[in-house]
Amino acid sequence: MKAMLLAAGVGSRLDPLTRTVPKPMVPIMNRPVMEHLVILLKKHGFTDIMMNLHYLGDVIKDHFGDGRKWGLKIHYSEEDQLWGDAGSVKRCQEFFDDTFIVIGGDDLTDLDVTKLMRYHKEKKALSTIALSLVEDPSEYGIALMNEKGRITRFLEKPKGEMIFSNAANIGIYVLEPDVFDLIPANTPYGFGASLLPMLIERKLPLCGFLTSSYWKDVGNLKTYHQSHRDALHGRVHLNLPYAEKRKFVWMGENVEIAKDAEIGYPVLIGSGAKIESGARVLENSVIGENCVIEKGAVVQESILWDRAVVMQDTMLVRCVVGSGCRVKSNVAVFDGVIVEPIRKV
Repeated sequence: MKAMLLAAGVGSRLDPLTRTVPKPMVPIMNRPVMEHLVILLKKHGFTDIMMNLHYLGDVIKDHFGDGRKWGLKIHYSEEDQLWGDAGSVKRCQEFFDDTFIVIGGDDLTDLDVTKLMRYHKEKKALSTIALSLVEDPSEYGIALMNEKGRITRFLEKPKGEMIFSNAANIGIYVLEPDVFDLIPANTPYGFGASLLPMLIERKLPLCGFLTSSYWKDVGNLKTYHQSHRDALHGRVHLNLPYAEKRKFVWMGENVEIAKDAEIGYPVLIGSGAKIESGARVLENSVIGENCVIEKGAVVQESILWDRAVVMQDTMLVRCVVGSGCRVKSNVAVFDGVIVEPIRKV
């Protein structure tokens, strides 16, 4: 089976974290969010994955390579401009010869993909979209289904009185290759804005799959923090990179922890990390690989990317620290994002 992960976007809502890392490569529990999707697709029997690239695409290629590390084949479609989600899939038309799935590369989910594919086949649909009930439908495309599961009405990001449903399109599509006949070539084109309304207008078989599985678009700092808390508290089922050394504490290899350091829970600590004397790593924190928490420093509800250093007697609360950053001694930072400045060459 084949799938496509959409990975071309800039990720401006996560700025400044995405100035040097494309949004699909932003780490969740010390793994790029898109790697969690690759693992999910492998688990459900997919063998080939296409990724479209545009912004910082080399970072994605360098990490995933040909896919053999995950036991599948990964292919790339490099884009000279943004073509929209449906337009990007259209550009890969020759790759798909059977029913396939499209997922946003910055989505975190534990969706039962096998169940979704089976449902699509049972409904004999041309396209099936995964739907989830949300509190604020204005942020999504919303759908109305009849008793047979057919979508009878769809509207992208409705406002006020236009909201007729809280069943939101979560950007996961199962498609038949025949759908390519409906997507114009060499034109920016969107699923929600153009293709789905056209399928309804032409009365073509468009179905909805309502799921209660976890899903979150890791698109801004609020959802980025929340996705980590959800993972730490078991609300989303992920294949974590480290063993659970004690309840709610996941830890990699070669971690050094001073005898008088305090480790709260739930926390995840990457391989090679060093927690010095009197340091405290408290609840809802994720420490990247080869990080250093110096003497007397406190990290709480914060996310440290690989090789970050929190210097002596520093306090971080609800912060994100980018790769290789050193946070100065004797400061307290609340609700901050700390990244290395981009040096001009």
